[in-house]
Amino acid sequence: MNTSGPATPLGEMAYNYAIVGVQKGGTSTLAVTLNQHRLVCQAPDKERHYFDDETVDWSAPDYARDYTAPRRAAVHRMVGDASPTYLYWPHALERMRAYDPAMPLIAVFRDPLERLFSHWVMLRSRNLAWPDWPDFLTEWPHTSLPDEVPDGVRTMRWRHMTGIARGFYGEQLQRGFELFPRQQWLLIELRSMLADFEQTIHRTTDFLDLPRFERVPPLKNWHAGAEQIPGTAPTADDLARLAEVYAKDLALFEELSDIDTSAWPTRLVLDGDLDPGELAARFARKVR
Repeated sequence: MNTSGPATPLGEMAYNYAIVGVQKGGTSTLAVTLNQHRLVCQAPDKERHYFDDETVDWSAPDYARDYTAPRRAAVHRMVGDASPTYLYWPHALERMRAYDPAMPLIAVFRDPLERLFSHWVMLRSRNLAWPDWPDFLTEWPHTSLPDEVPDGVRTMRWRHMTGIARGFYGEQLQRGFELFPRQQWLLIELRSMLADFEQTIHRTTDFLDLPRFERVPPLKNWHAGAEQIPGTAPTADDLARLAEVYAKDLALFEELSDIDTSAWPTRLVLDGDLDPGELAARFARKVR
């Protein structure tokens, strides 16, 4: 790995761990908590968005110039990049491996249907010019993980509008395990993280070979979604159809991750244990 010469009194740090996914899965809560560790340097931006930058010359990237952060204290030894696009973005993990094949990687997972709806709520709460729910589902209605960013597409729009693709966790992990050994991955499930936040943080600092917090910072839901947004609420048919789109991949994810998905609405809908209309009604309470 390349590092840069000093640009501040304490020099620059090369990024040396990453939270790679998933968006609206608790990555901000995890990243902000880790940044409070005495040995962790807080990067200028939570999401560096380096390895999903299609303007970089990836045949000769300049890591020393483009992928460092200013050291804030002499004691700091780790600095993280929490860009939840990396797990699904075509070629991002390959670029990360070229940068540092020993990079520790963390991914937090959330039920695909809940994550997708939260993704759309986030977009609409930021700007009503973003598409309503029906158009959000149909602009790029992926049925598997994309291999390439389409030519001629604005990167920002593709990043925001590929909501369905981000839910193919099984394919994402399969690709990730082919590129990085399994022991370099820490996989976290959102419900479990919220249920026992202290133990999740201890697992994470252990994974990063950091001493545990003497007192884990209190759980805070950073970047929570809006209470209500204008738009068209998901229908029961929407959610039943999306659950079927995710069915095969969810089974692969369960096999690869060993994460318990039995409480996930997508799994419950697929198994006939949750009426998609009930889930649609819950989502509709956020839409006016």
